[in-house]
Amino acid sequence: MGNYDAVVVGAGPNGLAAAITLARAGRSVLVIEARGTIGGGARTGELTLPGFRHDICSAIHPLGLGSPFMRTLPWKELGVEWIQPDIPLAHPLDDGAAALHRSPEETAASLGRDGPAWRRLFEPLAAHWERLGPILLGPHPLSPRVDLLARFGIPAAMPANLLPRLAFRGERARALFAGLAAHSFLDFNQPFSSAFGLTLGLLGHAVGWPIPRGGSQAIVDGMARYLQSLGGDMVCGWEVESLDELPESRIQLLDVTPRQFLKLAGEKLPAGYRRKLERYRYGPGVFKIDYALSEPVPWRSGACRRAGTVHVGGTLAEIAASERDVNRGKLSERPFVLVAQQSLFDETRAPAGQHTLWAYCHVPHGSTADRTEAIEGQIERFAPGFRDVILARAVHNSADYERYNPNYVGGDINGGVQDIRQLWTRPVLRWPPYATPLPGVFLCSSSTPPGGGVHGMCGFHAARAALAEESMI
Repeated sequence: MGNYDAVVVGAGPNGLAAAITLARAGRSVLVIEARGTIGGGARTGELTLPGFRHDICSAIHPLGLGSPFMRTLPWKELGVEWIQPDIPLAHPLDDGAAALHRSPEETAASLGRDGPAWRRLFEPLAAHWERLGPILLGPHPLSPRVDLLARFGIPAAMPANLLPRLAFRGERARALFAGLAAHSFLDFNQPFSSAFGLTLGLLGHAVGWPIPRGGSQAIVDGMARYLQSLGGDMVCGWEVESLDELPESRIQLLDVTPRQFLKLAGEKLPAGYRRKLERYRYGPGVFKIDYALSEPVPWRSGACRRAGTVHVGGTLAEIAASERDVNRGKLSERPFVLVAQQSLFDETRAPAGQHTLWAYCHVPHGSTADRTEAIEGQIERFAPGFRDVILARAVHNSADYERYNPNYVGGDINGGVQDIRQLWTRPVLRWPPYATPLPGVFLCSSSTPPGGGVHGMCGFHAARAALAEESMI
């Protein structure tokens, strides 16, 4: 195999973003993927029955349209079509439902007396996403835009148990925010757990919560086509076990978490840096079920029947209790369940008249417990008769997810805890955070800032850091 300017290990969204950034800068690039197909956390496959296409991990993509890097890609020319559900998000409660609409005005109308407060919190942030996005999805939280940073940062610093209680008087708005914040996997008593709720909420208003036609695989397939148009090469089915195996190059970017990097680098790493990587903290895992359905989920709420995403967990207090239990190593009796209904809006996902459903809950790190009954009990609570429309299930616990993708250590799909101690200092306190003590070797996974999600920004920033170092040699 010939020499390249750069070699990227891992063909997920971050690895491909890194490769594209380097290729755009005129570097020759090779991407190496261990699996037989590219994709990482954005693969799609027939997991249940023939003709039912399921997103294996990521499913709904506000950051696919909101990421400063992703927005530079010519999606239409690459054959990627983004679909906007009628309603981005619905949140059922025992006495109705709240809904996050693209329009702040429509969202406010669904929240009654808390509508004006919702608009005050989210509307100014959503209006300035193009300037705020690069700050929030950058390698550090500093910016000359002190006004925007303060408007976001002051409420974002609050625990998710506190901000919605201060901002809203009614349960609908509080529950809607709680479901957004629960994407953080954090205990709601932790500072900055509100940051995730604010980010996802304002993205819903700024760009929506879209889905790619045909499945999440379409995103990485489009990125791969773009990389190849720039002259980049890819090879699949090559599981790299040591850095010594890699072709000679000036730059090596690794879409791996600290645990895999420790294995790849071996004794090459200085003892102090190695110890810091060994202390890196991974978070809770997931238990996921993919369903083949004979018909749509029979939600009581009309908003839920029109939503791409449904947050199933009840009130703020219930969701907070669920996330607290998980972070304390306990299984929640009533878990918070994230549900995606792609086939309502994308006819390619299932045979005519039938549907897919994507659902997961958080579990303690490494848990192998079966949460099928708990998940279905929660959905049945708001959609009586749900079990009657199930044709087949595909179940994956945290251990299954780690076998599927070694980056999901203990089932942690975010590449590590994203709390105040380990958000901008991931994987260690170092500048730039993507660099390692090994010359020319950089990390570009979700274990680097800004963390988990299909946004490509970890790869983009890592590649930029590599190019900066290369120019100084």
